[in-house]
Amino acid sequence: MYRNRDISPDSTMLDALKRMDQLDKKLLIVIQDDKFVGLLSAGDVQRAIIANKGLDTKVDSILRKDIKLGKETDSIDSIKSMMIQFRMEFYPIIDDNNQIVEIHFWEDLFSNEKTSKGQFNSPVVIMAGGYGTRLKPLTNVIPKAMVPIGDKTMLEEIFDRFGANGCDTFFLSVNYKAELIEYYLKNQNLPYNIDYFKEVKPLGTAGSLTMLKGKIKETFFVNNCDIIINEDYSEILNYHKKMKNKITIVAALKTYNIPYGTVESGEDGILQEIKEKPELNFMINSGMYILEPELLDRIPENTFYHITDLINELKENGEQIGVFPVREKSWIDMGDWAEYMAAIKS
Repeated sequence: MYRNRDISPDSTMLDALKRMDQLDKKLLIVIQDDKFVGLLSAGDVQRAIIANKGLDTKVDSILRKDIKLGKETDSIDSIKSMMIQFRMEFYPIIDDNNQIVEIHFWEDLFSNEKTSKGQFNSPVVIMAGGYGTRLKPLTNVIPKAMVPIGDKTMLEEIFDRFGANGCDTFFLSVNYKAELIEYYLKNQNLPYNIDYFKEVKPLGTAGSLTMLKGKIKETFFVNNCDIIINEDYSEILNYHKKMKNKITIVAALKTYNIPYGTVESGEDGILQEIKEKPELNFMINSGMYILEPELLDRIPENTFYHITDLINELKENGEQIGVFPVREKSWIDMGDWAEYMAAIKS
């Protein structure tokens, strides 16, 4: 009945994220002794991480009370309407004894349609001027922004993911093989407004943004052309605006397994602790950001300048920078050979 989407309330947030990554789903049902306890979404875990809760926090401590549940008397039309309105992956029907009578899954009711995403229309800047050295020798022939993913290029994949949220205005920072990128896109008849701005020399991950002064006057996204974030971007934008951040960094959770026992010693070499094959968990800068437009005036012109330089400057000035976490498998680094090959085979 649960299709492996159940989890115990005693499980940790890390357990939940691993299950979500394994299933490529963002919603789990919390069950104890065959009784319904609650629903756990990726958003619940994200909010808990933002609130500085550790990944070893138990699931039952972060469950929301205001969840949508169905009754046995609900019609299928009302169930469908509720699932569309709240973009629910599944909808459990619960009786008066907290027993699960039935679970309606999106894929059953709506065939192969994906759950709808929140709509907005913010400008999107795609940094596509790099040389793609990690993907050589392929990038000796084509720029990394045009490396294929199925029947699309990386750029088109990024366009379409933002397009699913309602975005139709894109600014492309180009340099290496810029003419090839422009020629290809102009012949694709894409339903987007694309404006190119070209570096005359490499300017880092933010230096070229000065060319957008006066062109962008609202909150905007910056996305590296070799990374894909598989999330509802409206949730990231809502967090950014709610927190009134100057910049929001999208950070991907990353787990590294140490294949050895690790030893910690103290004074005089006395053993303090030994851990067998521990896991290390980090939040990785994914390469996607949300910026406020006034920051364009803070970037020096015609200067090699990374976006991390801007972030550090803002941090030193005490200005607010947010971090929005996403699941490990929500982030695909297409500029890495291993991840690129895994993505095109999946």
